[in-house]
Amino acid sequence: MMAVAAAQKNREMFAIKKSYSIENGYPSRRRSLVDDARFETIVVKQTKQTVLDEARAKANDSSLECSILQAQEQHQQGKQNSARDAGLTEEEVVLQNAASESPEAEKEVVRAAVVVRLRDGMGSLGRILKAVETYHGTVVHLESRQSRSEGVLFDVLVKVDMARSNLLQLIRSLRQTQSFGSVSLLSENNVNVKAPWFPKHASELDNCNHLMTKYEPDLDMNHPGFADQVYRARRKEIAEIAFAYRYGDPIPHIDYAETENKTWSAVFGRVKELMVKHACSEYIAVFKKLEDEKIFVKERIPQLQEMSDFLRRNTGFTLRPAAGLLTARDFLASLAFRIFQSTQYVRHINSPYHTPEPDCIHELLGHMPLLADPSFAQFSQEIGLASLGASDEEIEKLSTVYWFTVEFGLCKEKDEVKAYGAGLLSAYGELLHAISDKPEHRAFEPASTAVQPYQDQEYQPIYYVAESFEDAKEKFRRWVSTMSRPFEVRFNPHTERVEVLDSVDKLETLVSQLNTEVLHLTNAIAKLKQPFC
Repeated sequence: MMAVAAAQKNREMFAIKKSYSIENGYPSRRRSLVDDARFETIVVKQTKQTVLDEARAKANDSSLECSILQAQEQHQQGKQNSARDAGLTEEEVVLQNAASESPEAEKEVVRAAVVVRLRDGMGSLGRILKAVETYHGTVVHLESRQSRSEGVLFDVLVKVDMARSNLLQLIRSLRQTQSFGSVSLLSENNVNVKAPWFPKHASELDNCNHLMTKYEPDLDMNHPGFADQVYRARRKEIAEIAFAYRYGDPIPHIDYAETENKTWSAVFGRVKELMVKHACSEYIAVFKKLEDEKIFVKERIPQLQEMSDFLRRNTGFTLRPAAGLLTARDFLASLAFRIFQSTQYVRHINSPYHTPEPDCIHELLGHMPLLADPSFAQFSQEIGLASLGASDEEIEKLSTVYWFTVEFGLCKEKDEVKAYGAGLLSAYGELLHAISDKPEHRAFEPASTAVQPYQDQEYQPIYYVAESFEDAKEKFRRWVSTMSRPFEVRFNPHTERVEVLDSVDKLETLVSQLNTEVLHLTNAIAKLKQPFC
């Protein structure tokens, strides 16, 4: 357990750890999830490269004396071998950092997989085994195959049990052997060290509140509230409340001012007027239920806590306050736990029908009604689950799918096209544009939707139309199965924990639970088929 924890801790060094905003080169005009994901990819690559460069420089400094002695010995023996070690890989940096945690961590025996490419055929295998023995390791698995690499005859996979410090020395030693094409460390304790850290429990979303920008009105001269000092102070006050929030806390109550409720009232009236004709039936049904329960009223902005309680009763979704526009990875991760991170501040009164970034009016009127629909809630959670452990490039694709569905999606309803995207249902101008004959309507196919270019300065020229939420989910599931993530995850609603299905024991437990559910379903069907007495 110590080894796995150490590996997970070191993996986190490649994750975003701060707020990335204009001071880091983020263009202030952009406010979309997709651009956030693309910018996040760039920042992560830069951060990762810095970490790797520093670790490699440190390793080179510490081994300089040893390298000089090795070079002198080779010269005396008449050998012309040149050092072919290109530097520490990501896995070796993680291993080195784990070893440096403590003397105990350095000496702890771990299981790792090493791939050695043989130039001279299987006759070199004995050198590998001898090296493992020299560094006090035990070979637990060995297999070989013909190599596809030019100039290499065989690839050999060796799994060893060995102390961390000795493992690093083993890799460096093997790389000095001329008959080996390359030497690669794959993993430690079966933990894929390249996989980004992701939360396993809902409480860990406390670490998923990284913002692309912090206080929008303070940073963007084009923001409607930039010149309004009172509005800027209000935004900062509400944002700080969200920053202080922790898992398990009640959602803070916000006493909205008269101007804020007035802004809500204007948008509420316009949305209610247009939804009857243009919104999907699921949205209309939940909107009416929210009115019946007096959560949606024209005179006041609903509190996130009462909305969260409503969602929990209907689909198990809950809300969590957010200070602003989250990074794409953090936002999508929360959906995996059926948690939606929502802002609590209100757009500026001078721009009631448009906001340059998400505000609570967009969240409440756009997102919340459909999160109370079981089918749509399931679709949203599956997007979140697919994001856990996904590569940066796949996060970009998932963000694009989210953009063209949850934010700006259309669906068929009988012979008409209806809106279900939150960006449409809370912005009447784009809603009317989307359902007109001006833009192009395409059938929703995740593979093509995920790479569709978009722009966020004007209305979209292309919208994707789903046959239904169920059809969209089925297509999305098939597409997700082609992603590169080497493991599957599931959400356990009883423990609020995401489980990685990476062992026989976990799969057996899941099969047992599914068998119980199938038994209940079978009994229910049998009882329904019984004749009336």
